[in-house]
This record gives sequence, structure tokens and C-alpha cells, in this order.
Amino acid sequence: MNLENKKVLITGSDGFIGSHLVERFLKEKCSVRAFVFYNSFNSWGWLDTLPTEILNQVEIFAGDIRDPFTVRKAVKDVDIICHLAALIGIPYSYIAPDSYIDTNVKGTLNVVQAAKSSNLEKVIVTSTSETYGSAIYVPIDEKHPYQPQSPYSASKISADHIAMSYYHSFNLPVSIIRPFNTYGPRQSTRAIIPTIITQILKGKEVIELGSLFPTRDLTYVLDLCDAYVKMCKKDNIEGEIINVGSSDEISIKDLANLIKELMDADIDIISTDNRKRPKKSEVSRLFADSSKARELIDWKPKKTLREGLKLTIEWFSKEENLKRYKSMYTV
Repeated sequence: MNLENKKVLITGSDGFIGSHLVERFLKEKCSVRAFVFYNSFNSWGWLDTLPTEILNQVEIFAGDIRDPFTVRKAVKDVDIICHLAALIGIPYSYIAPDSYIDTNVKGTLNVVQAAKSSNLEKVIVTSTSETYGSAIYVPIDEKHPYQPQSPYSASKISADHIAMSYYHSFNLPVSIIRPFNTYGPRQSTRAIIPTIITQILKGKEVIELGSLFPTRDLTYVLDLCDAYVKMCKKDNIEGEIINVGSSDEISIKDLANLIKELMDADIDIISTDNRKRPKKSEVSRLFADSSKARELIDWKPKKTLREGLKLTIEWFSKEENLKRYKSMYTV
């Protein structure tokens, strides 16, 4: 599919990945409608930080993914939907699970139901490697069993099944992109890499983390954006679920030590109980098999972990970016 002049709706455009994806689709000469969460402050999240010449090319649509009438209006006259809007903080899902069902499950239902009534070419629904839970075998391919080890994970498993049910029941052109751990500029300090970087930048001599033994498979955010674009361009992938990861793994301890090295920081790294997940909820190993992404959409990451971390550290090190974060210790 040629994406030039296609109208793309991106839900969750105000977020970390969504804001980067808006920029990426503009580079493809698409017409972008950015669905942002309506709020009384008229904040467009990370889109507010984009240069005016970029933002002027974007159609902003403020609404609530939980409201079916709003979603139906947002979907009108678009060719492609990239659905990213979701609650993603795992710790908060222990506290407020009902909000994860409303946003992640019902929100996805609203998107596919609205898409069902429209003449759309593609619907790309965003999943997560958390749906797999701790690896039963590695590398983790798309046939790996689902394991809901947190309310967040359960909500995303449910959302994936809702999306796929509309492919099977109504022939909706749905595909699921399943990113493993994404990192880069604009990421929340709830995530492990910004947590480490910002604590070092704030002058902490002791870096407090949760469990140090789990492994993660890390992909730089702009590489993930390339995967979305390739999925939109590729024909005949309806009904497919595609892992997107680096096909490598690193422990949290080794990751922290690598960031420590790159930032030339003299710090101690400790594990604290208040930052750990409940024991049965901890995902101990994530290691992607991304061979399907290579074969179906010709995708592989361009940035090595070291290269991506350097870019991320550089971004967070700028005062105008760091000051946007209220606290390093948000839930």
C-alpha cells in the first residue's frame, strides 16, 4: 500500500509512542488525525512539545477512547487506524483495575466497532509482550501461551481477543502489533530506563530499582514506529499478530550498569521491596522471536541498545526535557 495522502487516525497520540508515530506518518506524507485525551487543561500531551510547523500539519481530535460516540466520530473518513490509546502502568493496575478494563478493553471494542461501520483499509491494534508473562520458552514467538500476571496484562489480552474476534466475525482488516519493551525520548519515568537516567541526572548516588534479575528485550522507539509503517504498507497481513523486539535480552542489573557506564556515573544500584511487583506478578524473562516481523514486513531494528541509550540519555540530559517530569518516583 502506498501511504501518501492516506488519512491515518492515531489513538493515544498524546503519549510516548503515539507522539513519535504522528511525526513518522507525517514523513510518509499522510494526513494525520491525532486522537488525544480530552481534558480541561486543553493539554495535548507530548504533541504540545512538537515544533509549530509540524503540529500545524496535524488534525487534533480531543475525546475519550471510552466513549463510543466520540470514537465513531474520530473514525469517520479515515483509511487507517493505529490504536495505541491505553493505560499502561502496571503498578497502577493493581490499584485501579476497573479503569484498565474501561480504557483498554472497552476502548478497543469502541475502536473496532466504529471501524466495522467504516470503509477502512487497515486497523493496527497495539498489544504488549506482557501478554506472554514470564517466558515458558525462549525466544518467545507469537504462539507462546498468554499468561495474565497483572490486571494490566489481563486487560491487554482481552483487548487483543476483542480485536481478533472482529477479524474472524466481521472480516475487519485487523492486525496486531506486539511490541516488547520500548524506550526512548518522552518515555514516562515509571519505566526502567528513564528511572535510572533521571535518578543519575538528579545526582543520586544510590539508584533504587525493583527486581534486578528479570530480563527485558528492548527496542528504540523510532524503530518501533518503522514497524507500524511497514505493517500499514504491507498487504495481506489481516488477522496476523506480529512480535516487534530486538531478539536479544538484558537483565535489569546489566542494563543499569550499562547506563551507568554510558553516563560515567559513580553510583550504587540496589533493589528495594517497595519497587518490586508482587512475587507471582513479576515477569522474569522477556526475549522476543521477531522472525515473523522480518519475514512478513521486512522489519528489524536499526539501533543497537547502546546507540539507542545514548540518544535517550542525550534527550533526558537537556534541562528543557527533564523539567517536564514532576517526579522520578511516580506510581
